[in-house]
Amino acid sequence: MKTMNLQRLLPALLLFAAACLSAAEQPGRAAIASAHPAATVAGEETLALGGNAFDAAVAISAALAVAEPYSSGLGGGGFYLLRKAGDKPDYRFIDARERAPMAANIDLYRRDGKVQPELSLNGALAAAIPGLPAALVHLAEKYGRLPLRDSLAPAIRLARDGVSYDRVYLERAGWRLAAMRDDPETARIFLDRGNLPPQLGLLRQPDLALTLERLARDGKAGFYSGETAQLLVNGVRNAGGIWTLGDLANYKIVERQPIHVILNDGRHLISAPPPSAGGIAIAQSLGMLQQLPWREADPVQRTHFVVEALRRAYHDRSLLGDPDFIKNPVRELLDPAYLHTLTQSIDPQRATPSSSLPPAGKLHEGNHTTHFSVLDAEGNAVAATLSINLPFGAAFTPKGSGVLLNDEMDDFAADVQGSNAYGLTGSSANAIAAGKRPLSSMSPTFIESPGEFASFGTPGGSRIPSMVLLSVLQYLDDQPIERWPSVARYHHQYLPDVIEHEPSTFSPAQISALQARGYQLKALTRQYGNQQVLYWNKTDHRVEAASDPRGVGTSAVGSK
Repeated sequence: MKTMNLQRLLPALLLFAAACLSAAEQPGRAAIASAHPAATVAGEETLALGGNAFDAAVAISAALAVAEPYSSGLGGGGFYLLRKAGDKPDYRFIDARERAPMAANIDLYRRDGKVQPELSLNGALAAAIPGLPAALVHLAEKYGRLPLRDSLAPAIRLARDGVSYDRVYLERAGWRLAAMRDDPETARIFLDRGNLPPQLGLLRQPDLALTLERLARDGKAGFYSGETAQLLVNGVRNAGGIWTLGDLANYKIVERQPIHVILNDGRHLISAPPPSAGGIAIAQSLGMLQQLPWREADPVQRTHFVVEALRRAYHDRSLLGDPDFIKNPVRELLDPAYLHTLTQSIDPQRATPSSSLPPAGKLHEGNHTTHFSVLDAEGNAVAATLSINLPFGAAFTPKGSGVLLNDEMDDFAADVQGSNAYGLTGSSANAIAAGKRPLSSMSPTFIESPGEFASFGTPGGSRIPSMVLLSVLQYLDDQPIERWPSVARYHHQYLPDVIEHEPSTFSPAQISALQARGYQLKALTRQYGNQQVLYWNKTDHRVEAASDPRGVGTSAVGSK
């Protein structure tokens, strides 16, 4: 990888770049990085059948839905960033974010004049209409080569035959044990007589296998109407939820223009647009950092620059929401003059108190999702971040469906004057409304130039943009791919005004130096995130993949 001199960031909202991204080259081999070994194997199996990266994305997504019920599933949604190989790469973005039921309104979780946060976290009322099944069908029908049944076959087999409980499953289930016990069906499927299951035991999900079979056989109608839809609606409404058959029948994915900014050396940053705020935050942060000497700085100074960029980028999230409901000021937020103004406001030696920036409202967001990246031998690629919000979502499973539902309604600003468990700020732009998609931090990201292609993404809720940024900086700093997902992490999101960091990120001397600059620091008790990355060097035909050592995921590169 060559060193990149970031002197100017020239943002441009381009749907398809006509610049100098020649795609005549092909990698000649495939690569996959996913958060679970069974999902990586499912992708490899699908590619071996003659499928392309988009077929593999279907297989990986469905396998993750079975093997990682704490992270994603048919009852959730996500974002897919696509690269279609050709004379020039063609970038697409599939928005499969969940939608609020049509009976939802701004007072949905208000009781006696006060918002009750638990109503948007646990149980049937917390669930938005899932988008993942529609995305799988769309990927297979519009971009794939294989029948949907072939791409879903590995997941169906996993659901029927079982997948082993691992340390991550048991950890996440421990966090949500009380909520899972409250729903008899969730407890029956995912617990062992109300307790954590034994490690290395098998999680078998025959009802989910049948639901996947109906999806494989009937496509979108196999989930959003017919038997599956009736099971879902009956279960939700019997438990106090507000879904209708019409909510499911009317769900549609949306293809949107990805965020696309051009760097001065010809590299292109392609990332998630609203209803993700993450792509804009990453682009803004890079736009500020390229005006600062971050590469030459010592670790404390580099941290200072990164934190101040993140502080300002997260502050601007409050302006964003579902593009089908509001006009997002994307062009203005990425304008070079505006980014220059933000950069000029950074004191090179002192922290900027967040209280000195204009206040904003509230945004809810959960803290666990999943991510994978896949590249096929022709150069097609997918980076996908999928979620059901909190671990095990709403901890609610409609009887007979096997579908664990999301609690993504908590990602809306149910109380724009209040605060949530994560302290992430937002505004009325993200208020609850019928049919609306909540704002998200999920940020699948590509960086491409005539000589290179790289893919990034991670789970982690509000920390996703900062994690992707730190990984991208490793790439730009010519670090080996193994460093991209493993780099020590720190995070700042405007409010609360504190640097959160993993236990071993900073030395005592570095902590003292940052405190002397005016920062408050909070050491977390555990590591976080689960980054999955790919790299293709078009010059020497090198293909690499890496999976975050914090998780149980695996990466694989095929032979030529």
